[in-house]
Amino acid sequence: MNSSNGPRPRVALFEPRIPQNTGTIGRSCLAFDMSLDIIKPTGFSFEDKYLKRAGLDYWQDVDVHLFESFDQYVKSFTSSRIIALTKKSSNSISNIIYRDTDILLFGREDTGLPDNIMKKCELVAGIPMPGGENELKVGGVRSLNLSVACGIVCYSACLQLNLL
Repeated sequence: MNSSNGPRPRVALFEPRIPQNTGTIGRSCLAFDMSLDIIKPTGFSFEDKYLKRAGLDYWQDVDVHLFESFDQYVKSFTSSRIIALTKKSSNSISNIIYRDTDILLFGREDTGLPDNIMKKCELVAGIPMPGGENELKVGGVRSLNLSVACGIVCYSACLQLNLL
């Protein structure tokens, strides 16, 4: 898939829990011509009807790669920079100068990325939202849905890299 158009950033999901999010993210990855890496364990089976329903008939075309652990994942991409995306960061995604070999790492829907994983990443950034970290944001929202956040970051990276 993405080899025909040259290198592109990758999306990595650390221990995803909700199949609908993973299916939707897979669909976005296909739209942006990006690979989707899933770091186990997951909170669902890959035969899950919700995963396939969210991915619609696109799921079979998504370039999906499974990894048993974060350590195995890091060893597989030694020449890539891993960017941890989290609501805990005050560093905005707009401050990143993206590379076509970057990995955009997203955490679990319920707990996000653990600190020990973020410490292993070259950059940590988040999507800026009004208000402080612990107060309700405009409209009463503290964070975005994982698939929405992933779409925003993927679009930002591809736009900056002139891949759209």
